[in-house]
Amino acid sequence: MRLVSSDLNQSFFDGLDKYVPKLLEVYRKRGHSCPDLRSLLHPLDEQTSNQKRRDAALLGLPYYLREDSKSFISVCETTSSAVEATKGMDIGLLVVTEDGGSNKQLLAKNIVDVAVVLEEHVILKEQKDVARAFAMLMGLLYSLNIDYPKGLKYTFEVIQKVVMGIGSGNCSAKANGLRNRMLQA
Repeated sequence: MRLVSSDLNQSFFDGLDKYVPKLLEVYRKRGHSCPDLRSLLHPLDEQTSNQKRRDAALLGLPYYLREDSKSFISVCETTSSAVEATKGMDIGLLVVTEDGGSNKQLLAKNIVDVAVVLEEHVILKEQKDVARAFAMLMGLLYSLNIDYPKGLKYTFEVIQKVVMGIGSGNCSAKANGLRNRMLQA
């Protein structure tokens, strides 16, 4: 709160809950041309919990914005080594499931733990879900003054400027385009 004069956690979840339905609708419209988005959204047909919808909205951003999320989100099994799973990860989330899988199948898996990773080290463990871990990551990035990953700059810009409403006056064309599509949805 001291850094930006607002409660980051509260603004993150308030903004996320406000935009989740619109984001998912925009994703579904693009789903026919993006198989990664389609496979990410498929489990929402059976499970419509708010937690799964939040997770899908966050996990779908890089796919929608055509950015590379491979070095940002890593999935491993409970029996796997966290050291191996976080290799090469500067900033990211480690999702531990009972049966492994890929980033696109995360919502269909039983998530056991979500951890925040900085410079190949697990910093925060035992986050309840992807959305909570993402909120903690945003707080760490602000407090430690760490730049967003280059391969995901638009994803983080949308989270900061559109979802959280911090510095929303000057958005890139991609972030502004997504905001406009959500307003039309």
